Amino acid sequence: MRRAWLHRALLVLEGGLLALLLAAPLLAQWLAAPFWLDVATRIATLALAAVGLNLLLGLGGLASFGHAAYLAIGAYATAIPTYHSIYGGAAWLASDNGLFHLLLALTCGGLFALITGWLALKTRGIHFIMLTMAFAQMLFYLLQGLETYGGDDGIGLDARSQLPGLNLDDAAQMHWLAAGLLLAGLLLYRLLARSRFGLVLMGCRERPERMWALGWPVRGVLLAAYVVSGMLGSMAGWLSANHTAFVSPAMAEWTHSGELLFMIILGGAGRWLGPLTGAAGFVLLEEWLSSATIYWQLPFGLLLMAVALWQAGVPRREERA
Repeated sequence: MRRAWLHRALLVLEGGLLALLLAAPLLAQWLAAPFWLDVATRIATLALAAVGLNLLLGLGGLASFGHAAYLAIGAYATAIPTYHSIYGGAAWLASDNGLFHLLLALTCGGLFALITGWLALKTRGIHFIMLTMAFAQMLFYLLQGLETYGGDDGIGLDARSQLPGLNLDDAAQMHWLAAGLLLAGLLLYRLLARSRFGLVLMGCRERPERMWALGWPVRGVLLAAYVVSGMLGSMAGWLSANHTAFVSPAMAEWTHSGELLFMIILGGAGRWLGPLTGAAGFVLLEEWLSSATIYWQLPFGLLLMAVALWQAGVPRREERA
């Protein structure tokens, strides 16, 4: 009874959090606090990346430690065509069209996930984690070597993506785009979790041998989830590049993948609104603790351990409502 009450209270809290996120531009204007609009946009962008990882971890039981690679792929798929559209060279790639940038981000992210996932899914457990981290680090070093695009220093976007009917230089419109894509990502996760694909994916997580015996292509199902997860991460990278107007190889570092995992654990793996809760908790705690002490990672780590230990004592229950 008590656990059911807490569950309902959490859903109400998350619904309120989603409403606040959608209304952030209006609230920021009313309070004359543009900084918090920037924070809200960052929350929406990270939450979208966490939705993809939640699909992989929450439903498929696969902990990827290289998911930040997709943020970097989406960001560079935006920055490189923009660079050539301004400074010339590689005319076939040069474009300031935001839809082209998004399509390129999704394509590159999907292909990277297809290739690396096909290899990584030959393993399980710690070996899968280490392989995904290795692929992300390979991408990190590759991006460092791109001297034309700033190398280790990264590259700034002199112009944001151009989208019909939108001006991404306007902070409010940028936020509503990020919040709208996050909402679409959350709804996609909910639909997949309630679909036959989601049920099979959870079956592959819990009893892969039984699912294989029933005739389901276990590795193929997991690979499909891995590709969708990577594409959502690349979409978040496209948003991040347009939000910050800057990209760098550091986006692919394993520490950022750890932050995404932190968000999933904080919000509850397998919960459809968990990525939003985890991203909001992560960003807001980071802002608060970093302003109070330079050792803010220590209380972050203690919080992670507390949440993980608490969740270890709660039986897994996938949301169906």
